[in-house]
Amino acid sequence: MNDLTRGERLQIMLTKEELEALDGWRFTKRMPSRAAAIRELLKRGLAAEGFDQASGGSKSEDFGVTGSSSASPTRDRRDGKNPSE
Repeated sequence: MNDLTRGERLQIMLTKEELEALDGWRFTKRMPSRAAAIRELLKRGLAAEGFDQASGGSKSEDFGVTGSSSASPTRDRRDGKNPSE
């Protein structure tokens, strides 16, 4: 399933805190690279359930990793917590 001929490139911008969170998770899980860690997190996120769809008019800045950006317009219905409250 690992395709070593990946032809698409995805570039994202992270805050210092988001990058530290990614690297901390990566080292804890002993992932070989940031790219591998991001692919694993994407796989887990895409398999997750219990999240509402983003509301129309959402901006990229509305979605943070560490909570330092504005509250996400999605909510985890499994634990009932709304980050904007």
